[in-house]
Amino acid sequence: MTNELLNTQRSIPTEHSLFQPKFAGFWVRLWAFLIDLLLISSISGIFVKPIFRLMDMAINKPFAFLFSPYKVAALLLLLLYFILMTKLAGQTVGKMIMGIRVVKLNGQKLDWSTVLFREGIGRFISQMLWIPYILVLFTPKKSALHDIFADTVVIHEQVYEKKKVHELSPTEQHKLHEGPTV
Repeated sequence: MTNELLNTQRSIPTEHSLFQPKFAGFWVRLWAFLIDLLLISSISGIFVKPIFRLMDMAINKPFAFLFSPYKVAALLLLLLYFILMTKLAGQTVGKMIMGIRVVKLNGQKLDWSTVLFREGIGRFISQMLWIPYILVLFTPKKSALHDIFADTVVIHEQVYEKKKVHELSPTEQHKLHEGPTV
């Protein structure tokens, strides 16, 4: 194949094409998230926990309301990881492994305000409640609450599906040609 043909095949379809990126569903997103949690807990266990032990700070003893200082540090690490990875790469390590990425609905590049809102505020709310993640099962574009907040979607990187086009019945076609009735 020529380079021109390869570039044409790799390009993202336009709005007018018959194909659209396939939205990532609940299970693939869950696996990506679990991979990310495993990675973050490993980083936390290797770097953060020893710092708390060296400083002789309690790891499990609640500090203020519900969280110990270690839990706050772990939450900040989680948020920082998701914010930086999503902004810099458009995906976390878990998403890379699963072949999915975060994109804006309007097709523009992810900007800092979108990423901070999605991964900071939206992810914090979703982490506290866990129920907003379930929205992926029921929304047409498989969006979680933090996706809805930030006008983003999670798509498969190189998987496309046919756009669903509503076909008009002969009666609807006839009405369309007649124009509006007065």
